Amino acid sequence: HFISLTGRALVTAALSGSVDFVPIPSGGAQAALSGAEIRYVVGQSLRSLWLIAARPDINKPEDLKGKTIGYGRTGAADYDEGAEVMRRAFKMEVGKDYKVISFQGEPERIAALVNGDIQAALISVAHAPKAINAGMKILVRTGDHIQRAGGTIWTRKEFADANPEVLPKLIRAIAKAVMYFRDNKAGSIPILKAQLGFDNDKDAGTVWDQTHNAFSAELPKELFNEIFESRRITMVAAKQWAADKPLPDPEQFLLRSVLDSTLKQMGYVPTKLDAPSR
Repeated sequence: HFISLTGRALVTAALSGSVDFVPIPSGGAQAALSGAEIRYVVGQSLRSLWLIAARPDINKPEDLKGKTIGYGRTGAADYDEGAEVMRRAFKMEVGKDYKVISFQGEPERIAALVNGDIQAALISVAHAPKAINAGMKILVRTGDHIQRAGGTIWTRKEFADANPEVLPKLIRAIAKAVMYFRDNKAGSIPILKAQLGFDNDKDAGTVWDQTHNAFSAELPKELFNEIFESRRITMVAAKQWAADKPLPDPEQFLLRSVLDSTLKQMGYVPTKLDAPSR
């Protein structure tokens, strides 16, 4: 069964046992670093899947200097990954080089963009057709610059210990879905239309073109470590982690042997990604 909740509510539900598995890697890392007994089970993507959409008169990211961009809330992926790619790839800092307005939802971001209240907005690939159909342009694909273990799924250690037979089933389901979506555009389009509410094949095809080679069940060690290191930095800034306190080995929070052995047994084909741009 799938339950739709916002990120914070999903983490709370997972920690309380109301939800068995949750794909919120950063929230899980903060919980683990704060003492929660959780275990990561399987990956979901290896590439950032956000886009920066801009008004027609914005031709390059540098044109956003002095302008206003719409992000989500601070600390969420739809803020952090926009700020990170603008900083890392284009040397532009929030507050110094451009302004940010935080919007709770993507539809509000797109409406503000179309109305001219902001000049660009960070949106998910699923919302790209709406922005494009309204005359906006895709200025930046964050995945061209940032690789990250997004959507990594975790559970409580108590659940994992009590239900060891469930873990390989989840891993196989995610891995099969990754390989199917990667290679089968015709079969994926009806699923995208149903899940994302598109009413035509063109919009669904746009999403498939942008995302089909970004998903992954495997969890490379360095990208898994980055989930925790990035959260540690955020916690230091919020005075929730001592600046001189080292990061514990994140591998202790991952059921690595179950993941790797299950993928090997089922003949999973790893995702191949180009190196990110700099």
